[in-house]
Amino acid sequence: MKRRIAFFDFDGTITNKDSFLELIKFQKGPLLFYTGFLLNAPFLLAYKLKIISNSSAKERILRFFFNKTTLNDFQLKCDRFAMQNLPEMVRPKAIMEIRKLQELSAEVVIVSASAKNWLLKWSDAQQVALIATLLEVRNEKITGCIDGKNCFGEEKVARIQSQFDLSQYDEIYCYGDTSGDNPMLALATHAFYKPFR
Repeated sequence: MKRRIAFFDFDGTITNKDSFLELIKFQKGPLLFYTGFLLNAPFLLAYKLKIISNSSAKERILRFFFNKTTLNDFQLKCDRFAMQNLPEMVRPKAIMEIRKLQELSAEVVIVSASAKNWLLKWSDAQQVALIATLLEVRNEKITGCIDGKNCFGEEKVARIQSQFDLSQYDEIYCYGDTSGDNPMLALATHAFYKPFR
């Protein structure tokens, strides 16, 4: 029997919205969300112009909205978001593909630059594995910094290869929707770019 494994990017591939942005709206409300992004517009522009990295831009936003938030409070709200809001953002075709792969006994893994905190409840409910960005916690509070590296671009490949020996699989399926997914898509025997639109 063939051994199969499938790696899915989350935001934009499985979902039709960015889960990080939706999480901020959920936790902070629309007024603070839009105010915060207006105040941070110069940094977001710098990211778009490739002056600062994806990680730097993400940490700037994380610090603005969540620095010194208690982990317990943050996680409770993340879990609520995962169960209440994420299902509405998921593309039906993506879920159908996941189910089809599971019926073929494939291992299914979400590989996301979003944080584990707001994806884990959802991925557990789908019975899929999760590789995601980790957030730094000090004294039981979110610092707004990333713990280690942002799970984006080449880091997705590094995380996958640290957890799976891909030589043991006959078929490798990869799904993504941006240039940041290209290194992961290059691992595939079957690669899919924006497959569920």
